Amino acid sequence: MTTTQTPVEHLDVLVVGAGISGIGAGRYLRTELPAKSFAILEAREASGGTWDLFRYPGIRSDSDLHTFGYEFKPWRDEQSIADAPRILAYLRETITENGLDAAIRYSHRVLAASWSTAEARWLVDVERTDTGERLQLSAGWLFCAGGYYRYDEGHTPVFAGRERFRGPIVHPQHWPEDLDYAGKRVLVIGSGATAVTLVPAMAGTAGHVTMLQRTPSYVMPVPRNDVLANRLRALLGEERAFALTRRKNIARGIGIWRFCQKYPKAARRLIRWVNTKQLPEGYPVDEHFNPPYDPWDQRLCAVPDGDLFRAIRNGTADVVTDRIQTFTEKGVLLASGRELEADVVVTATGLTVQAIGGISLTVDGEPVHLPDTVAFKGMMLSGVPNFVLAIGYTNSSWTLKIGLLCEHFCRLLAHMDAHGFDVARPEPSDPDMPTRPFLDFAAGYIQRAVDQLPRQGDRMPWLTSTSYSSDVKLLRADSVTDPELHLSRSADRVAVTA
Repeated sequence: MTTTQTPVEHLDVLVVGAGISGIGAGRYLRTELPAKSFAILEAREASGGTWDLFRYPGIRSDSDLHTFGYEFKPWRDEQSIADAPRILAYLRETITENGLDAAIRYSHRVLAASWSTAEARWLVDVERTDTGERLQLSAGWLFCAGGYYRYDEGHTPVFAGRERFRGPIVHPQHWPEDLDYAGKRVLVIGSGATAVTLVPAMAGTAGHVTMLQRTPSYVMPVPRNDVLANRLRALLGEERAFALTRRKNIARGIGIWRFCQKYPKAARRLIRWVNTKQLPEGYPVDEHFNPPYDPWDQRLCAVPDGDLFRAIRNGTADVVTDRIQTFTEKGVLLASGRELEADVVVTATGLTVQAIGGISLTVDGEPVHLPDTVAFKGMMLSGVPNFVLAIGYTNSSWTLKIGLLCEHFCRLLAHMDAHGFDVARPEPSDPDMPTRPFLDFAAGYIQRAVDQLPRQGDRMPWLTSTSYSSDVKLLRADSVTDPELHLSRSADRVAVTA
């Protein structure tokens, strides 16, 4: 008796994740390499990634959309620091405009991928999250666009006595639709971007909101609307105004970051002066808004039109800087001995970092241990063929890096096609090259997971650039070939360095 096996579907490129990076990758593949077959696998039932997942009050960008948006698609909304529904509409419009709807396969979670050098392909294990069915796909390239944090689990520290608290305790990543906080005392634990977003957004409805932080963050007011951008749109039209505004905002962002890096004391004084002007007279600025680290050692928190400061001024919100000793029935007892009473507690305590979406990788039967790999041009991994990791900037708009990375990826594939190559494997010429963390960033959510991530080297092309201008040269202007990127033909299995 003979049996037939259903052939495994093969694609040129398999993109993992239908968030801002995966949608961008799909658009570049569709326009730059229209002959390539590809699919975008999304574990959830909807596109948009972060902007569909998070539902907490006030959810918005902390970068301006003229740089956080795609270079190929002008941001037309009057809001520059935009709320999630507007960003989600923009992303889904991008999908439709570029004919990506049919390419996205929802409820498809990638579990594992194994590379075969003999066949020059990835065999990918996929789970249907809606039916539980398991299936396999094969692909010439794997493009991992799932970001760097877990969608199913945020980070919450262990708090003593948590079970004693009588009210609800919620994490912003898992916001209950039916949470009623109107007229109630809300305690938001945290000091990062999520906390400074939540506090003013909830303060208009809650009885009072307290932001409890262990360590202050740098907080700066920014205009929600870019007045100049909106004027340029009226004068020059969408396309030209967007291009000019984007260049302006890129230059401004780079300038601010460089100033903070070169003159940290002056930057600290300037930020403190701005904070003082925004806060009530006599407010203890140094206690609540003067971090122990330099500006941009961690990301600055942007507050649109100073909404956090306005909530503090009008008395609907306040900030407490202290440590939690234990939860109580009524709230939390602090190390200082003070008890903060609350009806609702929100743990805005960060993300759980997870590289490559938790996918298990093997190369010719050998498991890939990410901390043993080194990032090539910030986008590929040493010893891992035909694999791209899409990680954006931590000190600027995420999408600035993603756009350059997608361009470079498409140019590399075109070069390989033109020369008959089908395998690209980065390998350092110096196996003893010193390394350091891939994301050299002091934020707590990164530091908690730094030993689980790839590394970066001490020289190009193994450095992970944090400079947009440097990456424009490296990823857009420079050649896609490199002595440490080995290109080969699987047909004859003879390595050829381009």
